[in-house]
Amino acid sequence: MKQHNYFIYMTANPAFTVLYTGLTNNLSIRICENYLNRGKPTSFAGKYYCYNLVYYERYQYVKDAIAREGEIKNRGKRKKLNPIKEQNPLLKFLNEEVCGQWPPPDDIEVRQGCY
Repeated sequence: MKQHNYFIYMTANPAFTVLYTGLTNNLSIRICENYLNRGKPTSFAGKYYCYNLVYYERYQYVKDAIAREGEIKNRGKRKKLNPIKEQNPLLKFLNEEVCGQWPPPDDIEVRQGCY
């Protein structure tokens, strides 16, 4: 039986003043996409430079991931910080841990993965 992976994740801008919550089935690709879209006003993560991964959870079932994403998105910033601080008390950016080398080159083909 095939194991599915769905991730809810939170990213922050470099100053940690803006948080973005999202859902994906490929975390490393999504983080690279957010990085490559930095500064582009067509997406929230791009507009606010939210490409620094600070938190993630893995789910086998997409329904569970969707429910958890909605739960987190409905919180204020202060309450969003609670699970981040529990899993990542030093508030480290986890991009290199998830993607390998960081940052990705600007000409990377993200559909094939980060590296």
